[in-house]
Amino acid sequence: MPRTLIVLAHPEKQSFNSSWAQASAQASQAEGHEVMWSDLYALNFDPSEKADNYASARQAGFFDVLKAQEAAADTNSLPEDVAQEIAKIRAADRIIFHFPIWWFAPPAILKGWCDRVFVQGALHTIDQRFDNGIFRRKTVLFCATTGANSAESAFNGKEGDVRMLLWPLAYTLRYLGFDVLEPRVLHGIHGYHEGANEVALKARLTSELEGHAQTIAQFESLPKIAFNADTEFDAEGSLLPDAPSYSHFIRQKA
Repeated sequence: MPRTLIVLAHPEKQSFNSSWAQASAQASQAEGHEVMWSDLYALNFDPSEKADNYASARQAGFFDVLKAQEAAADTNSLPEDVAQEIAKIRAADRIIFHFPIWWFAPPAILKGWCDRVFVQGALHTIDQRFDNGIFRRKTVLFCATTGANSAESAFNGKEGDVRMLLWPLAYTLRYLGFDVLEPRVLHGIHGYHEGANEVALKARLTSELEGHAQTIAQFESLPKIAFNADTEFDAEGSLLPDAPSYSHFIRQKA
């Protein structure tokens, strides 16, 4: 049976983000998937990576994050909360992330989940990353909300291009070998709407929830974010002069 992992990073169970995540779970189950959950706030997941998490680091008196993670992975001594998350990621055929954009980025708990769970030696190595990543042929989708409206969140918007705000997380998953789908982003999601605006928002969100099953049913054919291949960089890691530019983060000199 194929498996979907839902990663939810929102503290309110009655929020739209939570309802959207439930819609993803229901639609995935309807497609024949077993659904696993990582509701980070419900888990009270500790997002802080630190020496206290590793016996080797406490004994050495110096915390080298990558070396501590690798040593723990090699000796099956990772923190239990991290080991559980790794097991879910390894078991999943696809991952659907649900989160709001706060201060121009996903919530800190999600960044911390990446810091702690994407363990050196377990989910990536020097030789297993990018095109050779462990999770090749597995796919992730971001379902994100912004408080800003769609114009403010566009490439020329006052709040900044939301696709660029999501790029660091997308590239993190790309580093592990995942395919990353073009994000599904809903705008203007906040609690300050009143009157007709509030009614219109509720109608829009209800429509999204009702139609979300179709998005999940089309999962395998949804467009992917384009990234440069490993072969498009030279030995020093610089983009080759004739390689395409897909993002302002990795681009040819202006």
